[in-house]
Amino acid sequence: MSIQVENLEHNMVKLTVTVSAEDFGKALTKAYNRQKKSISVPGFRKGHVPQQLVEKMYGTGVFYEDAANILINDTYNEESQKTGLTFVSRPEFDIEQIEKGKDFIYTAEVAVKPEVTLGQYKGIEVPKADLEVTDEEIGKELASEQDKNSRLIDVDDRAVEDGDTVILDYSGSVDGVAFDGGTAENQTLVIGSNTFIPGFEDGLIGAALEEERDVAVTFPEEYHAEDLKGKAAIFKCKVHKIQKKELPELNDDFAKDVSEFDTLDEYKEDIRKTLAERKQAAAKQEKEDAAVDKLIETSEMDIPEAMIASQADQSFEDFARQIQSQGISMDLYMQYTGQDEAAVKETMKPQALKQIQTRLVLEKVAEAENIEISDERIEEEIKKMAEQYQMDFDQLNKLMGDYEKEQMKADLAVQEAITLIADAAVEV
Repeated sequence: MSIQVENLEHNMVKLTVTVSAEDFGKALTKAYNRQKKSISVPGFRKGHVPQQLVEKMYGTGVFYEDAANILINDTYNEESQKTGLTFVSRPEFDIEQIEKGKDFIYTAEVAVKPEVTLGQYKGIEVPKADLEVTDEEIGKELASEQDKNSRLIDVDDRAVEDGDTVILDYSGSVDGVAFDGGTAENQTLVIGSNTFIPGFEDGLIGAALEEERDVAVTFPEEYHAEDLKGKAAIFKCKVHKIQKKELPELNDDFAKDVSEFDTLDEYKEDIRKTLAERKQAAAKQEKEDAAVDKLIETSEMDIPEAMIASQADQSFEDFARQIQSQGISMDLYMQYTGQDEAAVKETMKPQALKQIQTRLVLEKVAEAENIEISDERIEEEIKKMAEQYQMDFDQLNKLMGDYEKEQMKADLAVQEAITLIADAAVEV
């Protein structure tokens, strides 16, 4: 068995793997053994038809596909590791030669980790953050807390206004024909929340209690229901209840109700402190992001398209798991968005490229600065994880193999590289 490496453009390589005729013959027999129980030939018991007879009846290539898959699965990882290259995409396989009695030859085109030429990573200029907490910002926090502690009171002396909560019946139709999902009774709706079709909530403003009102709307062109996209519709509506928010008064009693403080002034000061801490954390993140972005701009690297596609595939899988954990299937998501899997992955490619560039430059900084993570540091991190997940340290330590621990070391080294770059950055 042998492997040859051919360098292609843009950090792609073509690997050519040659497997001996003898091993190919063994793979054919293995493929035959996997399938023989399903092969029936008159005069033979099922599962006992000789391999040579099957090949004579159906052609010598009857087991080629399975044999090729067996050999590729059995040989690719081991042979590719011999190259010493770091591969960063899924391989694209192609069969070069497949014939009984001859060597089996296949190729794999795959992306290799790009080399990075770093720009200047110390003294990068980044925008200076504004850390001042204003009275207006404190006021917004207080208003938000007021809103959380508000109550709804019934209104019977006026019509619907923006911000009201209404309870209504409605029935929608297009060209006089009712459509699925267009009818509801005693539906609660906050006017101005923009949760309904554009124009519907505005059309209810001015409606009096128990007034029957027709509201004309046009469904958006990107609406999820194909038969309603861009269609004009009429909703017959009747408002049964109008409610408005009543906000609590901002005073010491309010502060006592919503916080641990006795006075409104003390509560405001605590809000100021919280906002300052929040701004500090945001400024730190923004400084790191700005410094890394500048470093990417001044560094050189040739990212292969296959690497970007692989990262987008991973992002898609992560996204699918995330929305499935919320009870939404990818099929339903794509139905509502009007996209297929390929289109969703395409939208993820710019972010995938950014993730790749970020990782590559930070790994290069860690290498340039000789940042290494000790085994003791990894042990400390595993202890933290064990406490977080309420697990026994020894049990978690055993569950984590060498690969996972090496990945932790790489991630921590990258994080230290971020800190190094940000600490050395100059705010202007």
